[in-house]
Amino acid sequence: MAPRSEKYRIGDIDLTDIRNRNELRVIKAIEQVLREPPVYTPDPKDIQDIYALALNNLTPRYAQTGTIVLRDPVRDDQIVESVRNAFVRVMERPKE
Repeated sequence: MAPRSEKYRIGDIDLTDIRNRNELRVIKAIEQVLREPPVYTPDPKDIQDIYALALNNLTPRYAQTGTIVLRDPVRDDQIVESVRNAFVRVMERPKE
């Protein structure tokens, strides 16, 4: 299997720095929700599921490093809501 850096290339063009701008915002929202009652301690796989579910329910905002972003249409409260919904979904359907 090719290394990740080779998978995200087109010829000599490196695409690894293109990121969904919501990723870090979702991580911060997960940390916030983890501090809220009721206390729920998800395992690492649950956190990954919550992260993926929350991102999949938001409008993607891909950008490359150094580009100008004029506005961010996804509000912070929408991100927190998406994370809370992902928590509920994972808690209701735990992996066995």
